[in-house]
Amino acid sequence: MEHLFIINPAAGKADGTRAFTEKIRQCFQRLDEPYTIAVTQYPGHGALLVRQAAQKTREQLRVYACGGDGTLNEVVNGAAGFSHVAVTHYPGGSGNDFIRIFNHPQAFEDLSLLLDCAEAQFDLICCNGRYGLNVCSLGVDARIGTAIGRYKRLPFVSGSGAYVLSTVVEVLKGVHEPYRIVLNGQVLNGEKTMIYMTNGRYYGGGFHPVPDANPADGLLDVLLVAPVSRLKVAAVVGKYKNGLYREYPELITHYRCDRVEIHCDREAEINLDGELLRGRDVTVTVAPEKIRFFYPKALTWQLPQAASAGPVLAGSAQPLTQKYMACCQRGGNSRPVFGSRVRPFGAPPPFREPSSALPAHRQPAFSQKVPRWTVSVLPGFPLGTLPKRRHLRLFV
Repeated sequence: MEHLFIINPAAGKADGTRAFTEKIRQCFQRLDEPYTIAVTQYPGHGALLVRQAAQKTREQLRVYACGGDGTLNEVVNGAAGFSHVAVTHYPGGSGNDFIRIFNHPQAFEDLSLLLDCAEAQFDLICCNGRYGLNVCSLGVDARIGTAIGRYKRLPFVSGSGAYVLSTVVEVLKGVHEPYRIVLNGQVLNGEKTMIYMTNGRYYGGGFHPVPDANPADGLLDVLLVAPVSRLKVAAVVGKYKNGLYREYPELITHYRCDRVEIHCDREAEINLDGELLRGRDVTVTVAPEKIRFFYPKALTWQLPQAASAGPVLAGSAQPLTQKYMACCQRGGNSRPVFGSRVRPFGAPPPFREPSSALPAHRQPAFSQKVPRWTVSVLPGFPLGTLPKRRHLRLFV
C-alpha cells in the first residue's frame, strides 16, 4: 500500500502546506508504509502528479486531496481510469462540499480516521472530456460558483457568505440566457436562469438543491430553472438552496438522466466542481469509469432509512444514519451529533418543548436536562463536553 498526499497551497484563506506536512509526518511515524507529499505549483498540476504516480506503480495507491473541492477535482481527474488508485479528501479549503454527503464530514479532518477506512465506488461526471465528482452547472449559477473564489479570501467571509456576495454581483449583470437542451429524448429551446446537473448533494458552501441525489446510481439529477426576474430570483434561490424546488413547479423542473447536451449562443461559463470551463457546445454524461473513494469506516454516505422505533442505546450496532440525531443547542445555533455512543435517555418527559428558532419540521420531540458528560461521535473522536444546564435535544 502506497500513500500520496497532494497539497494545494492556494486552497483556503492561507497556505496550509506546513500544517498538512506536520500532521502527515506525525501520523506516519506509527506506520510502516511508504508515503509521498507533493505540493502543486499551478492549476492542473495535481492531476498530472496523480497520473504519473499511478503509472509508476501497480501497488494499491491511496491519494489524499489536501485542499478544497478544486483540489479534489484535480485528484479525481488524475486517478480516473486507474483501477488500483483510490482517492479521498483531506480538507483544507473553504467549501469542502462533496464530503458533506457523509453524516459527519468533520471526521475527514482526522488523518488517523482516514487511514482506518471503508471504500465506495462513485459515479463521475464527464463534461466535454473533463471529469467531475460533485456538480456541473451553467447559467447565472455557473457565473456565481466560479466567482466565489475571489470572495472567499476576504476577511471574515465564510463559504456561504462568499456565495451570497457572488450571487448579488452576478445577478446584477443579468439573470437568464437562451439555450438548446437535449435530455431524455426531449429538445428544450428557450431561456433558462440556471442549468444544474449534480452527482453530489452540496455545493457553493452549503447549497443543498437535491437532497436525495445519489452519487452511485448511474444518473445525473438535473434542475432547469426557467427565466425569473431580478426581484424574484432571491426568493427562488432561497427555496433552491434548501432543496425546496418542488415549491416552484412552474419555474424549476427536475429530471434524472445519464446524458445532457446543451448549445449556447455564446461561449458560456461552465462550473465543474467549482472550476471554470468555457464552451458553446456542452455535453455532460455519466462517465463509464467509476472512482474509488475511501472514507472513515464509521461514516456512511447513504441516505437515512426510516427511524427506529425507540431510543438508541449505548453500544448499538445500527448504522449511524439509522440512529437518532442529537443536537446541542447553543443560543440559536445547533450542530449535529451522530450518536455512536450516546447515553440512553430513559423515558422521555411528557411534554414537547417548542422552539421559535427552529422550523416546524425540526422542532424537538423531547427535551431532557443532562449533567456534564462527554459525547463521543466516533471511537477516539471526542466532539466536546456539554456544560451544565444545557439541553440535549433528540430529533426524530
